[in-house]
Amino acid sequence: MARSDIMSRAKRWVNAKVPYSMSRYWADGYRQDCSGYVSMAWHLPGNEWTGSLARFGTRIAHQDLQPGDILLFHNADDPSQGSHVTVFGGWADDTHTKYVAYEQTRPHTRRQITPLAYWSNSGQYEAYRYKALKDVGPGDARLTGDGETGFPGAEVFGPGEDNAYVMQLGGLLAGYGFDVGGTDDPGSRWGEGHRQATRAFQHAQGWRGAAADGYPGPETWQRLFS
Repeated sequence: MARSDIMSRAKRWVNAKVPYSMSRYWADGYRQDCSGYVSMAWHLPGNEWTGSLARFGTRIAHQDLQPGDILLFHNADDPSQGSHVTVFGGWADDTHTKYVAYEQTRPHTRRQITPLAYWSNSGQYEAYRYKALKDVGPGDARLTGDGETGFPGAEVFGPGEDNAYVMQLGGLLAGYGFDVGGTDDPGSRWGEGHRQATRAFQHAQGWRGAAADGYPGPETWQRLFS
């Protein structure tokens, strides 16, 4: 499974606003709670819980998080108190103190800019990467977006592109108030909404003409992170 597949699956429940429940199951067979949501996003063979999800992942450092990874807190002493898990959708600021969290919570699935690692029990959340992830490699580090060196290249943005960089772009734009298509879900497939939101951000920098064509270049990418 690729990162884009994980994020695409995560978005389905966000779009459907699946109601939260620890006992009910959605049409795809996954339990409608936070660990059921991650089980669905990672396309696991069954419904796991916060105490078992870690065995399907590899522990990573928070600074290495990429879209499709998870942040997991399992309260072993009392699992029903505070245990939670979110899907990491990309950094929301250049200091990596906020991220776009996809999560199953009351009243329904949501996508929201969230402080790292979470609103409560923040210091106890551990980051994991799905063991069966297909697209892990040297280029994976580019998703961190560390200024100009993190720019993934113009070829990943534009009509027909569907990837985690487009998803990350939407999350960054939303952090500045430029929502793609007026929704709270930027999506991983490039659309006219991405171009319009990018152009609006470029205009906000005082750029005009070719510098504000709606397609992110190195300078736009760096500004989004700074």
